[in-house]
Amino acid sequence: MKLITILGPTATGKTKLAAHIAFKIGGEIISADSRQVFKKMNIGTGKDYGDYIVKGNTIPAHLIDIFEPGEEFSVFDFQKKFIDAFNIIIQKGCIPILCGGTGLYIESVLKKYRLVDVPENKKLRNKYSNYSETELIQILSDLKKLHNITDTINKERLLRAIEIEYFYKENLTTHCLLPEFESYVFGIKYERTIVMERITKRLKERLESGMIEEVQSLINSGISTEKLKAYGLEYRYITQYLEKIIDYNEMFNLLNIAIHQFSKRQMTWFRRMEKNGIEINWIEGTLTDEEKINIITEKINI
Repeated sequence: MKLITILGPTATGKTKLAAHIAFKIGGEIISADSRQVFKKMNIGTGKDYGDYIVKGNTIPAHLIDIFEPGEEFSVFDFQKKFIDAFNIIIQKGCIPILCGGTGLYIESVLKKYRLVDVPENKKLRNKYSNYSETELIQILSDLKKLHNITDTINKERLLRAIEIEYFYKENLTTHCLLPEFESYVFGIKYERTIVMERITKRLKERLESGMIEEVQSLINSGISTEKLKAYGLEYRYITQYLEKIIDYNEMFNLLNIAIHQFSKRQMTWFRRMEKNGIEINWIEGTLTDEEKINIITEKINI
């Protein structure tokens, strides 16, 4: 059985391409986005529902809108949900298409990471409860390389990350056996200047489409501002704006810069995946949709 993966940095048109491929070959999409799993977080996470509609047909998409805002969602959770979605799609006789920009999630599937559901370690948490964030970051960096910056957003995440690393060192990780599949990985790339233009243009469009109002609605529903800030990027800076910590222009400029930096980190992760043995077939983003689709279908012989 085949698994097609379509990845790339933010604002490169991954979802739209994945939907067109799915329509052409009889596939369904599995989202690999760490924030699109949350309900009501739509504009800020880039859930462009219209991208899933191809010639009047809505392409089925899995792992979107499955958790409530504020709930925890880990790589282990993603793997479990991926396996469920993969099996459902295969049983229908369709082809699964993994699509997204969260490199850790994608790599955990393609490299078949064996993860476990790590329980809370109260003794460890008590030991480090009075440590500063700076001290906790140093402890975590001694345990692992800090690729995933979301681990360092706040003290709770730092404690959880340290808890997980200690557990992995003390236990064999044999859970979550992923299915066997024939893997085809495609990435969309643009020149850096074009990506920057696309990011800024999309940010303006999302702000005009109600992204600030969406964040305010989440706050009104009872989600704490600290929880929202922990989701990073749009939710961090718009929350600061709503708290009147920064003004609109500061919010826009800081957020625009942060998304550009995030895009660069995504590409760094994808390059590291290539160094670790994952072959990524890069496709120029400036090609037409039809040209991109032809490249993929020829490669996978469908």
